[in-house]
Amino acid sequence: MKNHFWQGIWVTDEEAAQRLETLETTTQELLQAPRLSPATVLAAGDALAVRLAKPDDELRVRLTKLLLERGVPAGEAARTFDDLLRVLDRAELERKLTSELGGIDPARLARGDFRRTVFEAWVPVGLLAHIASGNAPAVGALSVVEGLLSGNVNVVKAAGDDSRFTAELLAALAAQDPTGSIAERVIVLHFSSSRRDWLARMIEPADAVAAWGGEEALAGIAELVRPGTRLIDWGPKLSFAYLTEDVWSSRSALRGVAADICRLDQQACSSPQVIYLDTEDEAEVFAFAERFAPVLAETVAAGEPREPSLPEWAEITNTTLVAQLEEHLGLTKVLAAEDGSWRIIADVRDTLRASPLYRSVWVKPLPRKNITAALRPMRRYLQTAGVGATRPDTAALARLLVAIGVQRVTVPGEMLSGYAGEPHDGVYALQRYSRRVDVQLDERFAADAALDDLGTAEQLPVPDVPVTPKSEFESLQDGRGEVFFLSGGSTGKPKLSAFTWADYDEHMRFGAESLLTSGLDPRTDRVMNLFFGGRMYGGFVSFFSSLERLGAVQFPMSADLSRLDAIAEAIVHNQVDTLVTLPSFTTALFTECADLLRRYRGVRKIFYAGEHFGTAQIAWLQAEFGIELIRSAAYGGVDAGPMAFQCPQSPARVHHVFTGLQTLEILDGNDEPVPAGEPGRLVFTAHTRRGQRLDRYEIGDLGRWIAQPCGCGRRSPRFELLGRVGDVFRTAFQTMNYRRFVQLAEQDCGYTGALQLMLTDVAGGEHLTVRVEDGTDPNALEQALIEGYDQLAEAVHGTRRLRLEVESVAREGFVRTATGGKVVAVVENRAGRNHSGSTT
Repeated sequence: MKNHFWQGIWVTDEEAAQRLETLETTTQELLQAPRLSPATVLAAGDALAVRLAKPDDELRVRLTKLLLERGVPAGEAARTFDDLLRVLDRAELERKLTSELGGIDPARLARGDFRRTVFEAWVPVGLLAHIASGNAPAVGALSVVEGLLSGNVNVVKAAGDDSRFTAELLAALAAQDPTGSIAERVIVLHFSSSRRDWLARMIEPADAVAAWGGEEALAGIAELVRPGTRLIDWGPKLSFAYLTEDVWSSRSALRGVAADICRLDQQACSSPQVIYLDTEDEAEVFAFAERFAPVLAETVAAGEPREPSLPEWAEITNTTLVAQLEEHLGLTKVLAAEDGSWRIIADVRDTLRASPLYRSVWVKPLPRKNITAALRPMRRYLQTAGVGATRPDTAALARLLVAIGVQRVTVPGEMLSGYAGEPHDGVYALQRYSRRVDVQLDERFAADAALDDLGTAEQLPVPDVPVTPKSEFESLQDGRGEVFFLSGGSTGKPKLSAFTWADYDEHMRFGAESLLTSGLDPRTDRVMNLFFGGRMYGGFVSFFSSLERLGAVQFPMSADLSRLDAIAEAIVHNQVDTLVTLPSFTTALFTECADLLRRYRGVRKIFYAGEHFGTAQIAWLQAEFGIELIRSAAYGGVDAGPMAFQCPQSPARVHHVFTGLQTLEILDGNDEPVPAGEPGRLVFTAHTRRGQRLDRYEIGDLGRWIAQPCGCGRRSPRFELLGRVGDVFRTAFQTMNYRRFVQLAEQDCGYTGALQLMLTDVAGGEHLTVRVEDGTDPNALEQALIEGYDQLAEAVHGTRRLRLEVESVAREGFVRTATGGKVVAVVENRAGRNHSGSTT
């Protein structure tokens, strides 16, 4: 029978025995392959959770049957799925990664301090062996999920009574990954612990062993672990409830303790085995047992108690019999159900001792003054304390209990609960399943934010969902947003974009990386932030945060067209040498304050975003003001966040995809990939966005893939921006592109200002007005456009369906977006058309 799951296929005992000989070779091959991205695990876990959430799904029905065959009561089986859904929830896994390993992609070799060429990461230990126990059905599978999140190759020995549940669950997880990366890193073996030869062969090549079980079982495993191999001991722990006089008569507190005892029949390490009372009065102990007995009986009756095995019954009987004999000495009192479903043993001695489980609990006195003396000797076994007390007493007791060795403190009724990213037995599991490494390099890597792009930077697969047009952006919000940014309204009505604070922090990290890669040096540059801080606040706030991440010197001045003189004076006074800003604001600033800034000649770098920076404008700034570097700060937007970055070897409008954040598709009108080098619509999938899911979201831009390798050595995909989707328009039976008008104005007329196209209906055809800034010769520009653009010439002089006019206007005369103030590239005033097109 094929009981073992080996890298995506089911194998027999004989096949598994043969494959065990290849475990080291298999591990070596996988460790030199491209690493497993946590985003792959997140997506697979999310897809699996969707199936497990449906009670009638074939997978859940099959897994439930396996749990019932294992002897798990139906109620506990249902709770097992509740726990799985909570743990596999994408947001929970993302929080776990961030809290335990500091980020959503902790294995990425990235710079923590952008002023040093030191790259750090949490990398997998290698081969991680998991030895699961039988007291919690999902523990082995969930440990493997943690092993996958940390990038390891995982081999797990399921519990002897597992009935293929672990293997089937992990096989289902692997099936949700279209890349096959999860499947090749998961091996599930089902054999008895008595097969020491198999256990030894499984453990021998392991770099770390995570093991559950009693002390004897763990000691046996430790004998098989090689010197230097990390033994992650999730050994036996003891938990207890602690009640003060203010609470021990409270019905709700007693129900909470009873629920903790009955859930999982005390099989979990966090289940209470002792109830301590803050008293020295022995009579109070016996009185409490009498009060608690009916509450426990009621709770047991409402559940589905699991039947102990014969050895377990023997231990229960022996413990109860000894306690009943000690009643004659006045030391104990036993209260038990007639059917044996529960028992309470009141004992006047404060020694912490394990109960025989299955709804068996000790009740003991322990005044708080004696807590340290009684419990500190047992500190290696202490796990959870459920404290029932007033608010001041709870705070004081929590501090005392953690000081003497307790790992978790909570309240009655919540001892078996938890939260994403919670330490387990005082440590973070993902850190124990990982190694912290660093790579220290020289000045050649000063502009590299992460080393991964220099190795492999493959894009992650996209989900199987339709493309979402930009018009449906707001429908993607699901109420999880925590910080909201108003868009500039580049393609119509401004809208709010939702991020969680974790999203924002992560995106600003990538924004910082983009600036570094583009050429900003946080060690030396003095930067002025000149994005607008008013209605279009997203750019200003984002670059403020990105510069903060870089640790750069920053002057957050913000752009203001009414204060150009003051801004120029501040640049000179503060010796600012680097600007982050919009191209249109840059042109206005250097035009109006040309004399001062020309004398200063101290601005060396300009990093821009939000608009196209014309080649003629760049040439003018370099020639007149001595600016050495003008480059894109990032390709991003308020809706999708950072999407791509520019390196020194990429020409204007060419960017590398941020593969750690996004996957880019370039699609035609039928949502099919365009041929190599052909233009298409840019569609992004944000893999780590929590506040607003962006799966296959059409950003509104056109672009084409650049197939040639980049001279910078990075292997992340490159693409060239070709303008906004609205840049392409039909008029007089011709298809035209706004960018062509800009190109001709720059190269033939040396024009460096804003340019706007306005389309209107006229008798017998259409009217195209080309609006430029005052000081431009309209006749010369009109001639250049007619001579350089064949489609325009055909429409004007061939079919005579289009009237062309070039109009000079003041800077404030252009149609702009209401929120962002960007110049609208194509203004559509024809009947039945949208008013505004794209922005420059």
